[in-house]
Amino acid sequence: SKKLFLLYLISKFRKFNHMAGQGASLQNYNNELVKCIEDLREKREEINRQILQDEEEKAKIQRDLSVLTDRLSKINEALARKVQARNEYDKTIQETEGAYMKILESSQTLLQVLKRETVSLVKKKQSSN
Repeated sequence: SKKLFLLYLISKFRKFNHMAGQGASLQNYNNELVKCIEDLREKREEINRQILQDEEEKAKIQRDLSVLTDRLSKINEALARKVQARNEYDKTIQETEGAYMKILESSQTLLQVLKRETVSLVKKKQSSN
């Protein structure tokens, strides 16, 4: 855009030189200069409007980012609590299953002992008859 502005000024200067060469009055030069300044002010205002829009968008994004950062923090905290709870469930399940297996093994042993004793009692009863 600086390059375009310089080209614009050069064209205006050439036009001025051409007009001066033809005996143009100082008033024509003054009018051209005023127009050039007005054009520059219009371009500045357009850029200023764009800056204001960008600043508004930036502020909105920063507010959104703050809200999202808070949400992310809360979700991370909740996830940590839930993962810890899940790990405690896993531990409890593992311990309970281990105890259950011991109960099953003990039940099998008890059943075997009971069967042997029953057989032994039956044999004693039969031998006493």
